[in-house]
Amino acid sequence: MSIRKLIGIVKVMFLIVLTSCGDEAKKVTVYPAPDGVALSEDYNVTVDGQSVPVYKTKIPPDKPIPRLNHSRSEYGYASLASFDMAEEAVELSITYPVAIEEAKVLPSSLGITPRIEGDRLVFNVTKPGNLTIEINGDWHESLHVFVNPMETDVPDPDDPNVIYFGSGLHEVSHVNVKDSTTVYLAGGAYLKCLSDPEEEDIDRLIGHNKTPPTFLLEGKGITLRGRGIIDQSAIHKKERRYTIFSQYSDNVKLEGVTILDPSHWTVPIQASGNIHVDNLKIIGWRDNSDGVDISNSRDVLVENCFMRTLDDAVVIKSFEGKGEVRNIHTRKCVVWNELAHSFSIGAEVQEDVSDVLFEDCDVIHDVGRETALRVYHCDDALISDVTFENIRVEEARRLISCWIGKTRWTESEERGNIRNVTFKDIKAISAPIDTTLTGFQDGPDWKPYIIRDHASMELTGFDKNHTIEGVIFDNVQLDGEIVSADQVTINEFVKDVAFH
Repeated sequence: MSIRKLIGIVKVMFLIVLTSCGDEAKKVTVYPAPDGVALSEDYNVTVDGQSVPVYKTKIPPDKPIPRLNHSRSEYGYASLASFDMAEEAVELSITYPVAIEEAKVLPSSLGITPRIEGDRLVFNVTKPGNLTIEINGDWHESLHVFVNPMETDVPDPDDPNVIYFGSGLHEVSHVNVKDSTTVYLAGGAYLKCLSDPEEEDIDRLIGHNKTPPTFLLEGKGITLRGRGIIDQSAIHKKERRYTIFSQYSDNVKLEGVTILDPSHWTVPIQASGNIHVDNLKIIGWRDNSDGVDISNSRDVLVENCFMRTLDDAVVIKSFEGKGEVRNIHTRKCVVWNELAHSFSIGAEVQEDVSDVLFEDCDVIHDVGRETALRVYHCDDALISDVTFENIRVEEARRLISCWIGKTRWTESEERGNIRNVTFKDIKAISAPIDTTLTGFQDGPDWKPYIIRDHASMELTGFDKNHTIEGVIFDNVQLDGEIVSADQVTINEFVKDVAFH
């Protein structure tokens, strides 16, 4: 056995012993911020008396409905903090620059009522989850607190199948990840993403995009995980660079990391199978800064994630010739959507999509141009067997939509069909009325529409051969009342709609 290998084994054994000894009494793990990373001055956070670093990242400007082409010179800042906790409850304390008059902790479904002590906010956290704290009515530049479960099975940095980023500041341009490889971002690791100076074989890597992703996953048995942060803010606004792109892959797990300022789709999953996305945290503000885009893939589970995105949060698409979409499950996620959709299928759907379930999720804000829960069909495939269940929407202007038509994203000559969509156990609150707002209707070009005094709902087929059939509203509640047929706009190309 080589000396190097022996030293590596001793290091791992020491870490295991050290971790096991510490974890017997450890309730929380806090990771230090690397030198050279600017921190937020708006909030001071401690957990069980330990100081927690508070980072900051750009968010869209504070405008009623931000446009997709909003000015890049206008923005705000959100703050974020993160730590790991065991099964025992911990006390979270947040200090604000001025006296706190009111505060709320989202999602409301957690039932957390904070205690106000002057400029300090205190409450207990009993389990991992993703929290948003809004103080004195400031919903825009709020504080996000990501509470992770304790990490287990930390990989060996000397393992040849591990790409290891330890705590500290790293510069990364483009990383190819192949079979049986683990990419690990340790707590306290901060990856600054840069442009790739060589950009070899770009067309193969991305297709319609012209720059490679920060991480390209192609292969079997790939994992990317940890408690570190990936920051794409240094990527030029015109570069449109994916953050983590999985294509032609099988048995992939993405877990735990935080992604800030993605320059394009954050986590696209294409032509892949058996994918597990768990506890990712995404805050994006640029054009097309989607959260998780699932296209032409099968057997995908997205759970326990937080997404604050300008564009779609979790969206399903299918491009011609790349295969159908089947068995896609999203659950236990918290979403804040600034412009487009929280949970949706479309717009691009050129291969069949079936067996899709969105369940047990919280939408804490959705007041943009589009619809919170949507099947949005602009091409020629069949979309079938879709369920939105047990979803809590705390603020929406447009709540539910199933729609077939032509838009600026249409690729197919023919239109498609939608079959068997269920909305079950949905509880939603309409966004406050503001008559100065305008949104944009569907179609080849966006046109103004009038904001209603309640969140709108629509079922719109295209023609007698391209219809929506078999839609169920089962215990859908809007503003405390069960939704009835007269609250939903339904055209003549929709059949078999039931309200329970």
